Amino acid sequence: MRKILIVDDAIVARMVLKKILAQSGYEVVGEAEDGLQAIEKFKELKPDIVTMDIVMPEMDGIEATKNITGFDPSAKVIITSTMHQKELSLRALEAGACSYIVKPYEADRILRTLDQLFENDDDDSQ
Repeated sequence: MRKILIVDDAIVARMVLKKILAQSGYEVVGEAEDGLQAIEKFKELKPDIVTMDIVMPEMDGIEATKNITGFDPSAKVIITSTMHQKELSLRALEAGACSYIVKPYEADRILRTLDQLFENDDDDSQ
């Protein structure tokens, strides 16, 4: 079962994403509400994927992504952002994120993005 860390300062966003992932067979191993917590939890839990909000207190998702991918270059971070944050999403991709999902969450789009990441992963390991 694939392990996921959800990072978002909005508890409702975390709950919605957690429900979608759990219903689809993913294991949510942890949650964080800011970038600093995200880094700590990533190191502690070693998830397969991190979903990372961009705008958060303490440390934003772009800085947290840089830290996580700096610590583990193979880390898979998916940025979650609203449509009007497109420029920030592009900056996050430059910081090491491998994909992004636009809010509000749509189950099929999330699952398609995860499937593509894991397909690429499986292709690389063969």
